[in-house]
Amino acid sequence: MPKVGMQPIRRKQLIDAAIQSIHEFGLANATVARIAKKAGVSPGIVHHYFEDKNDLLFSTMRALLVDLRIDAVTRLGTARTPTERVYAIIDASFSETQFSPEVITAWLALYGSARRSDRLSRIVRIYARRLHANLLHDLRKLLPADAAVRAAEGTAALIDGLYLRLALGSARPDPDHHRALTRDYVDTHLAFHSADPSGR
Repeated sequence: MPKVGMQPIRRKQLIDAAIQSIHEFGLANATVARIAKKAGVSPGIVHHYFEDKNDLLFSTMRALLVDLRIDAVTRLGTARTPTERVYAIIDASFSETQFSPEVITAWLALYGSARRSDRLSRIVRIYARRLHANLLHDLRKLLPADAAVRAAEGTAALIDGLYLRLALGSARPDPDHHRALTRDYVDTHLAFHSADPSGR
């Protein structure tokens, strides 16, 4: 019988092993046996904490999103202006914890699997809506309504697109560079509407 309080520790251990296995073997070949071996436990332990591989993958994506949300909330807590809050969301999206090769590979693999999994698809949609809403909340204080919507959509698309390029190896893994690129995109919108409030 597992020790009291062991469940969250063991679940995190298995999620970390899943991320490493996806990176090393690919999603299809990241079997329960390989994940268990990476975690240093028996396959039976995996099934004790997760229904099956799909349940483990869902929990892995949820854990990545929880880490992202915690980082964003921490950064937003020190932001003092709407612009700083938008930057905080961007910076959290490219934080060091989200930027390891293993995590980047896991993001791409899980995103790809969302097309064939209702549970993963749902959590991806929740993440996308939350990112858009958080960006839009403060961009509306800085831009006309239509421009704020476009800037929020564009910023979210740029974040996702840069991660896709990273996962495919076509961009350099430099979080500061990607933060700067995305901030520049937002700054361009702000400067344009500051120079011409009508948006023409």
